Formats: sequence, structure tokens, C-alpha cells
Amino acid sequence: MWQTLVIHPHWFWLSLGGVLLVAEMLGAGGYLLWSGMAAMLTGLLVWIIPLGWEAQALIFALLTLLAAAGWWYWLSRRSAERPARRLNRRGEQLIGTRATVASPLQNGYGRITIGDSSWRMHCAQPVQPGEEVEVVAVEGITLEVRPVPPR
Repeated sequence: MWQTLVIHPHWFWLSLGGVLLVAEMLGAGGYLLWSGMAAMLTGLLVWIIPLGWEAQALIFALLTLLAAAGWWYWLSRRSAERPARRLNRRGEQLIGTRATVASPLQNGYGRITIGDSSWRMHCAQPVQPGEEVEVVAVEGITLEVRPVPPR
């Protein structure tokens, strides 16, 4: 077996790349993808151009680093272009929503109903039950609201 690897080193790199890619599919979270691709490229390069083991290891290391750096750069640019997601932060999804005050305020706090949910609210200005308010911010589980001027 070792003689085969010495005579045909590209099979080592192609096999290593395949093993790393299979391991990635088992749930490595992206860590082995770039090493697997670098091993495959090294195997193809060694198949075309016979190189010593030192050069093969250096090419593999450089390709792994270049691929990982390129992936990091692409991800950082991609995440910077996207706005912050509000998934699982329901209160922040309600900013800009208008609702009717459901209960009288006590010390600036009361309740509003949005959809089928009742929310604790705080308003710095006095509002009466039945008046329309708009959600402007969220502080924990309390919605900060302001009165909507009548039309």
C-alpha cells in the first residue's frame, strides 16, 4: 500500500479530500469543506505535475489557508450587506405597529392588544383606553408607545 502512495501520491490527496468532504457532510459545520477542497486540488495538481512531498504539503497548506480566508472574506461581506434579522425577537417585529390602549394607565404603564396577544406598554404621555398608539421601541417585554395624533 505504501509503495502505491509513493508511486501515485495523487491518490493520497484525492482520498484525503474525499474523506474530509464525507466528514463534512456528517456535520462538521463547514470546517472540513475547505481542507477537503484543498486536498482534492492538491491531488489534481500532483497528478499533472509530479512534486516532492514537501512541495505537496506546502501547496495543501497554502490552498487551505487561501480557501478559508476567501470564505471568511465572502461571509463578512455578505453579512454586512444584510440587515439585522428580527427572527425570534417578536417585540422588535412590532415596532411601527399601531394598536388601541386596552386598560387605563397607572404610573405610565398599561396594556395594549395586538392581534391575539396582550402586551405591557409604557407611554410617557397620558393616554386613555380606546386611544390609538404606535409602538416605537421595545424594552424587555414592555413596548414603548406614543400616541397617534387624530386624523
